[in-house]
Amino acid sequence: MTKIEAIKKIMNDNGGSATWDIIYDNSEKYYPAAKISANWQAGIRGIVLRELGKHFKRVGLGIYALIDFEEENIEKIEKQKPDKIHSIMQGVCLEIGNFLNLDTYTADPSATYNNITLNKIATRNIIPEFTYKPILESTKKIDILWFNKKGFLFPKRAIEIVDSIGTLEPALKRTLQLLEFNLDFFILSKEEYKTKIEREINKEPYIRIRERYKVRDYSEIIALYKNPIAFQSDEFLKIENYFS
Repeated sequence: MTKIEAIKKIMNDNGGSATWDIIYDNSEKYYPAAKISANWQAGIRGIVLRELGKHFKRVGLGIYALIDFEEENIEKIEKQKPDKIHSIMQGVCLEIGNFLNLDTYTADPSATYNNITLNKIATRNIIPEFTYKPILESTKKIDILWFNKKGFLFPKRAIEIVDSIGTLEPALKRTLQLLEFNLDFFILSKEEYKTKIEREINKEPYIRIRERYKVRDYSEIIALYKNPIAFQSDEFLKIENYFS
């Protein structure tokens, strides 16, 4: 079996798509000599990238798939069912966090994006114990969290996906638990919900930290996900990093 055939088999086993880690972790299963070279990971990446458009295609910032794989239709996300919107946006936000070289966590590890469970996209499946237990209990239910990677782990971004107005109040209450930490709270929703969300966060107690709440619609996040380099000055992508 060639390396290309081995990678295709790994993707087939995973429903047609895979992250780099899935490919790396299973490479020896079908190609026993896969890790002999000191730069074996770069070699695998080179094969996949060289064969884009032939055997493989890119379906995310860090997700690759077989050429005939049916990827998520993120262009028309607002026409999807709420649970599907939720899982797609969680996958997108995890991928963006990974792209920014942050540790990423999701409250919905069994949900899927491009046929990959979110626990295989997130870099952390357990929230780090960075504060008191009562706060952690609420924090671990936040849709997406980004953490710094170096030193003690602290949240750098909290993201809630509001696919119906009925979920807004509990989402805001969860983020409020992190008010003593240095991070902003992003609320993602359909364009039609933005006015209602803005109205709510201009009330007590949220108005006291109003500048920390950022309301964005799905299409804005999808646009920067598709081309993060072009949107690198966007506040969603800017994370304070005092130590390189």
